[in-house]
Amino acid sequence: MSRKQGTGGKKRPSGRGQRHNSGNRSSRGGNNSGEKSFARGNAPMKKKNTPSKSKSSSGDIRLNKYIANSGICSRREADEHIAIGLVTVNGKVVTEMGYKVQLEDDVRFDGRRINPEPKTYVLLNKPKGFATTTSNAKDRTVMDLVANATNARIKPIGRLGRNSTGLLLFTNDDTVVKKFTNSKNGVPRLFQIELDKNLKFEDLKQVEEGLKIDGKEVVVEEISYIEGQSKNLIGLKIKNTGNSIIRNIFDHLGYNIIKVDCVAIAHLTKKDLPRGYWKHLTKQEVNTLKML
Repeated sequence: MSRKQGTGGKKRPSGRGQRHNSGNRSSRGGNNSGEKSFARGNAPMKKKNTPSKSKSSSGDIRLNKYIANSGICSRREADEHIAIGLVTVNGKVVTEMGYKVQLEDDVRFDGRRINPEPKTYVLLNKPKGFATTTSNAKDRTVMDLVANATNARIKPIGRLGRNSTGLLLFTNDDTVVKKFTNSKNGVPRLFQIELDKNLKFEDLKQVEEGLKIDGKEVVVEEISYIEGQSKNLIGLKIKNTGNSIIRNIFDHLGYNIIKVDCVAIAHLTKKDLPRGYWKHLTKQEVNTLKML
């Protein structure tokens, strides 16, 4: 039974989360206030309109407002900073009052890039059949699944193959993205992998101790058989954000991969998040992620 969200307030979902009928597949609540919201990802999909790069577009925003929205200073102070040449747009100093920019422009204050959007963090339990890309050229992408989660320009961190499933984190927070892409101190992700045959113990030890593939050392955090399951089901924890490292490991050892499922990203799990649903991270979840 669907639970509808009324206009007088928001209800905290329980159990399997908050479901919606096919005419309304998203919940806009839970904007990092500590409240979770869930949305069905494989209901009828809408693609977001990409803002035009034309300076006459309705997506124009005055430069002083852009700066003020980023939390740097007030609009009046922004005008002063613009006038003395502290602001650049796409690499060029702008001193013109009333200059308009697009959200996708590279705006920098005193050399540091700024963003007028609130930091947003959306966790998706990805189903099969969706490509991990922000390109509009693909007909079914993960961006379609989170299209109604937020108006912020979030992007997926790392990749899951089209037929891979599991957790995928989206954000517009560059600091968090850098944590994931740092190969030495990245954020661990735990995968459950099904192989076409049992993994030999000596091969498991090879992966555990570190492999060299095409002259490059491949390091994993942990690898193990899954207790109580057939030895073709493997748990693998890595910090690399790419999906190709998993393929490379098992191709090198002579195994075919049947399924890949990301079951955890650091402290984030699939608990109460059904396949095809998303949620906004709570403040506590975001703070823990930043402290890793």
